[in-house]
Amino acid sequence: MNKMPLHPRPEILDIEPYTPGVSKLPGANRVIKLSSNEGAFGPPPGALRAIAAAAPGLHRYPDGSATRLRQAIGDRFGLDGERIVCGAGSDDLIFLLCHIYGGAGTELIMTAHGFSIYQIAGRLAGCRVVKVPERNLTADVDAILAWVSPATRMVFIANPNNPTGTFLPHTEILRLRAALPPDVLLVLDAAYAEYMDRPDYDAGASLVDAADNVVMTRTFSKMFGMGGLRLGWAYAPPSVVDLLHRTRGPFNVSLAAHDAGIAALAEPGWVEKSLAHNTAERARVTAALAAAGIRVPPSEGNFVLADFGTPDVAEAADRHLRGRGLIVRRVGGYGLPHCLRITIGLAEENDLLIDALRDFMKEAVLF
Repeated sequence: MNKMPLHPRPEILDIEPYTPGVSKLPGANRVIKLSSNEGAFGPPPGALRAIAAAAPGLHRYPDGSATRLRQAIGDRFGLDGERIVCGAGSDDLIFLLCHIYGGAGTELIMTAHGFSIYQIAGRLAGCRVVKVPERNLTADVDAILAWVSPATRMVFIANPNNPTGTFLPHTEILRLRAALPPDVLLVLDAAYAEYMDRPDYDAGASLVDAADNVVMTRTFSKMFGMGGLRLGWAYAPPSVVDLLHRTRGPFNVSLAAHDAGIAALAEPGWVEKSLAHNTAERARVTAALAAAGIRVPPSEGNFVLADFGTPDVAEAADRHLRGRGLIVRRVGGYGLPHCLRITIGLAEENDLLIDALRDFMKEAVLF
């Protein structure tokens, strides 16, 4: 019997797979992972207790609507729980939005150094993905608007942005939203919103309330330390919520993630402790690296972008760090081959990072 070959959609073969941060180093006795922007303190204690308590019931399907979790999110952030949709990480919801509003003949706009999942999700949905130039590693509203065409269906903005750490103030987001056509969806990816402490920042909820074409996505993977459980959520207009519920998986939030998320939101002082640590340690790491001769642009996330000037020096720095058991993130795939992205870890982890890069920079004249 002749076998017919399988033929994927041609655009699938043009998609570069997402490359996660390295987790292991062969031969290293101790590994310090500063490559994936995971919360420095891990999951809140209450979340760990909730996971343990959920274990005996893991043979049961979870609540497919994540009702209690949506209500807990709404209570925590002052939002209408009926306008919240939960998913297996915010990536889950980003892919759904691209499938809902994308397709052949449509365009998705993102910024030059924006989160790579937007490109993957857009291409999978059949969109043409347009990467708009940034200004000083920051999204440029005028450049974005200049690229909007009749085919544009979505604009994705990570605010703060990964991997650059830059952000757009609320006034600029308002200007962008006001100038977009009503049939273009503005997606504000606020994965690092909990690390922001600026009066000119808005994660996006107020814009969702004020318009029918804005969605805000959030995650439990960063400050709440639950990246391994995959839990995220979106706040959206009712019409978008309806479409997300029509297209999401029937049980896209696991029982353990559901209960751990509720517990994480209720952990006393967790956000305040994590924010204070990140703000202080990020400033300390930035100053130490700058003193060593490494350019570090201002960051608003739980990471910094270290600019080594050339790809060769950045790669040499990465090898040096790995030799010390320190894993950071190469970001050549984001158009920044001369940079390394470094997560802000615990104080002692940051000490080791600073010492290693000081030693490297003393020898960097060889490159």
